Amino acid sequence: MIMATEIEIHQVQAQILKVLLFKPQAKFAELNVTKLTTDHFTFHVKQLVEAGMIIKGAKGLYQLTAKGKEFANRFDTEKVALEKQAKTAVLIVAVKEINNVTKFISQQRLKQPFYGYRGFVGGKIRWGETVLETAERELKEETNLTGKLKFAGIEHKMDYSKTGEILEDKYFYIVKATNTKGKFIKEIEGGKNFWLSEKEILTKEKVFEDILKILKGVKTGKFFFLEKKYNYSAKQY
Repeated sequence: MIMATEIEIHQVQAQILKVLLFKPQAKFAELNVTKLTTDHFTFHVKQLVEAGMIIKGAKGLYQLTAKGKEFANRFDTEKVALEKQAKTAVLIVAVKEINNVTKFISQQRLKQPFYGYRGFVGGKIRWGETVLETAERELKEETNLTGKLKFAGIEHKMDYSKTGEILEDKYFYIVKATNTKGKFIKEIEGGKNFWLSEKEILTKEKVFEDILKILKGVKTGKFFFLEKKYNYSAKQY
């Protein structure tokens, strides 16, 4: 059965999607590559129809819907399973001069994973959003501020356990925010926000290791790209 998250799918249903990935349409019998009984196979076809993945069209032929095409296109066709891919998100480096000192919004995570660690405001890019649209939304939701946004760089960050198991694989689109306006919110669900200088950030405990590199990249004013693997203990993660 297809899970609500659309991460797991029954192998029979995956095989049906695979067939339709390589055909514009197919007959019922052509979909049944696993040779199940009609009743059993009908159940799986019905599941895919109800999930909006496939549709029965003219002459009784089945084809992928737009939702089904996007889903099936993420398949590893050899394994007949969804290909696990890196997450995409934005990191917002908000900058402001306070009493002639350059300060940045540092956010302390108060949720798992990496509970207690300090980094920047950020969030996942939603389906159909541009990078700057995500940055604008996240900055407002997380800090209640608006600002002038500029795409500054990209970071590919891979987090591993000490035993070599990959924990997270993420692409961050880094956005610099200046001329911020609004009533600054210090506490939100899952975190706390602070205006801190670079020196103040780096003296705190549990600071993400990439912070210094990101700040350095943003301060140059030139587009930059970072890519590195980091190791964390089970206690850190």
